[in-house]
Amino acid sequence: MIVFRYLTREILLTMSAVAGVLLLVIMGSRFIRYFTDAAQGELPVSALGTLMLFHMPSFLELVLPLSFFLAILLAYGQLYLNSEITVLVACGMSPNRLLRVTLLPAALMAVLVGVCSLWLTPVGAAHNERLIDEQESRLDFSVLTPGRFQDFGSGRTAYTQSLNDERSRMQGVFISERQPRSDGTPEQVVTRAEGGYQTVDEETGSRFLVLTNGERYSVDPGTPVAERLEFGSYAVRLSTDATSELNDDTELMTTPALIADGGDEAIAQLQWRLSMPLMIPILTLLALPLSRVNPRQGRFAKLLPAIFLHISYLSLLLAAQDAIARGSLPASVGMWPIHAVYLVLGLFLIRRDQKQGGR
Repeated sequence: MIVFRYLTREILLTMSAVAGVLLLVIMGSRFIRYFTDAAQGELPVSALGTLMLFHMPSFLELVLPLSFFLAILLAYGQLYLNSEITVLVACGMSPNRLLRVTLLPAALMAVLVGVCSLWLTPVGAAHNERLIDEQESRLDFSVLTPGRFQDFGSGRTAYTQSLNDERSRMQGVFISERQPRSDGTPEQVVTRAEGGYQTVDEETGSRFLVLTNGERYSVDPGTPVAERLEFGSYAVRLSTDATSELNDDTELMTTPALIADGGDEAIAQLQWRLSMPLMIPILTLLALPLSRVNPRQGRFAKLLPAIFLHISYLSLLLAAQDAIARGSLPASVGMWPIHAVYLVLGLFLIRRDQKQGGR
C-alpha cells in the first residue's frame, strides 16, 4: 500500500504539472480568439468566462491522456535514474505488480476522461454554440461601443452616438438591417432615432429595442423609390428567450442522441468519444517500457519517440473518424483495429523489456 501511494503520487503530481502547462497553452490560444471577437464587438466581455468554463471539458479530454502518458515517462524515468525501481524489484516487487499499480490511477483517469468525452464536452459545446448563435442574432448594449459601427450578424449593423453610465439607454441611434418583404424579396431598412432602450415582454419573453423620435426608411438599392416612416416610438424585436434548436453537428449531440441517430457521422463521433478513455490504459502499456532508461541516457532519452508515438496514435484515430463519417470505412470496423494495434505493441514492448531487463 505504501508503494502504491508513493508511485501514484509521483505519477499524479507529474501529470498535474504537465496538464497545467498544456492547459495554459490551449486555453490561452482560445481566450485570445474570444478576446479578439469581444474587442470587435461580436461578443460581450462578460461572456468570456462562461465560454472558457464550458470549453474546459473538451480541453481536459485531449490534455489528460497525453499528460498521463508523459507523467509515467517522466516519473518512472526519474525513479529509474535514482535506482528506486531497481530497489523495489530487488525487494520482491514483480513487473506484473508494477503494471497493476500503474493501471489503477490509469483507470481513474480513464473514468474522468470518459465523463468529459461522453457527457460534459458535448453539453459544454452545445451551450457555447447556443450562446454564440444567440449573440449573433441580437443587438446587445453590452457589446456596443459608442461612436463605432458594429456588425451583429444576420445583416444588422448598429451605431450609437453615446450610452448613459448604466448602459441602459442610447442616444443618437442608427440601425441598418436586411429584412424580407411580404413577397419574400429582401429590402434594406435604415432606422434613425434620437434615443433607444431595451425592454422584455413578460408574456412572450421577447426582447425589444424601443426607439424614440426618429425615421425609418425602406429602400431598394439601385432604385429611386423609398418608404419613409416617422415615429415617436418604434419597437424592434431583437430575440426571444426560446432556446434555438441545435444544428445537425454531431459534436453538439448528446451521446444517447448519437446512439439513436445511427448515421455514419454519428457513429464516427461516438467511436471518437469512446476512444478517448480507451487510449489511457493502452498508453499506460506503452509508457511503462519506454520509461525504462539507464543513468547515462537521462529520463528524457525516450521522450521524443514517445511523443511521436502518441501523435501517430491520435492522428490515426482522427483519420479513421473522418473516413467513417464519409462512409469510406465501415462503421463495424471503425477505430477498433487502431486500438488493437497499439495494444499489441504495448504488450510486446512490456514483454521485451522484461526479457532484456531480466526482471
